[in-house]
Amino acid sequence: MMRSGESSGPRAAARAALLALCCAALLVGCGRGKSDLEAYVAEVQARPGPPLEPLPVMQQFETFEYAAEGMRDPFSAPIDDAASAGGAGPSPIPERRKEVLEAYPLDSLDMVGTLGEPPNLVGLVMDPDRVVHRVRIGNYMGQSDGRITVIEQDRIELEELVSDGAGGWLQRDATVALDDQ
Repeated sequence: MMRSGESSGPRAAARAALLALCCAALLVGCGRGKSDLEAYVAEVQARPGPPLEPLPVMQQFETFEYAAEGMRDPFSAPIDDAASAGGAGPSPIPERRKEVLEAYPLDSLDMVGTLGEPPNLVGLVMDPDRVVHRVRIGNYMGQSDGRITVIEQDRIELEELVSDGAGGWLQRDATVALDDQ
């Protein structure tokens, strides 16, 4: 008598033979070759490609000859009165020793408070490294030669020097306001 979980010898052998036969049939179907794939690729490559767009028509431009020998060269720097006055006007002092807060852009510095009473206020400025510095009128900060002119309870005012692009310098006012966090 056989139990329900056991299989008989001939029956198990028949199942194993059937399984082997199915696997062999599947493997035979895969070994057919790739000639049909190569034929399809050759047919696709033989198809004509889409037509190319025509080249754009080049426009003929009218030539112009610059014949103003007596006039100023349009590619040279303009002559202005400030440059011809011998460099009069604001300019940075090259031999001046740079201060610590001149290493940072002005917009990365934050005013965090003041010390003292007017008119002798000392400004407190935090750099991007979270270090607080004391500044007074006449100190420099920012990367544009910004000299502190006014320190108030809520702001620090500076005069910066920026290049005008023609070898001169322009004076520009800037403000660092109290950071209300």
